[in-house]
Amino acid sequence: MSWIWLVAAVVSELAATLSLRASDGFRDRRWLAPVIAGYAIAFGFLALALQAGMAVGVAYGIWAAAGVAMVAILARLIWKDPLTLRMAAGIAIVALGVVLVETGTH
Repeated sequence: MSWIWLVAAVVSELAATLSLRASDGFRDRRWLAPVIAGYAIAFGFLALALQAGMAVGVAYGIWAAAGVAMVAILARLIWKDPLTLRMAAGIAIVALGVVLVETGTH
């Protein structure tokens, strides 16, 4: 069950971060509620993942790495934000680090 909570946390954080980008620095206040709600829900789901027994290092690592990767890709697709080869390599390195942390717990 902890993995389901973690996926929900990642999706909520992704929605909140993309809403923050869409708000253009809160100039468009319509996005304020989705930003606040998304982050609050994400932390709630992360807490449930931890409560279900997931190690905090694993949960936070996956949450952060997945969020960074998906936000970078979706921001590129939606707003044409930069996503260079160097940035993609950095995302891959972070993902590899998370895998090493996760496999180190077994």
